Amino acid sequence: QVQLVESGGGSVQAGGSLRLSCAASGGTFSMYTMGWFRQPPGKEREFVAYIRGTSGIADYADSVKGRFTISRDNARNTVYLQMNSLKPEDTGVYSCASRQGYINLRTSGAYPYWGQGTQVTVSS
Repeated sequence: QVQLVESGGGSVQAGGSLRLSCAASGGTFSMYTMGWFRQPPGKEREFVAYIRGTSGIADYADSVKGRFTISRDNARNTVYLQMNSLKPEDTGVYSCASRQGYINLRTSGAYPYWGQGTQVTVSS
């Protein structure tokens, strides 16, 4: 069983930056793909980014490409999401998730393990 705990959310003005962290325990961290998803107010959960295990291959939603960077430290069992040039539309609850396998990595339903989420609020 994998447990995930996010931290680093908060409130920031548009144009600012935040770094989210997600600490994992249980399982072999380096073998898991780690994903970040967000749920804007009143909307469905949406894909933000993922990073694969040992290869470090990453992918991003078009809406965050060039502004957000996902990274991982397998020695610390932690994945990060560096968010720059934040916009009000980035507001939402950000959750990290983990899974094994290599298909449907942008699909939240394909991830069995989830953190509790952390709130990010960007004001204009």
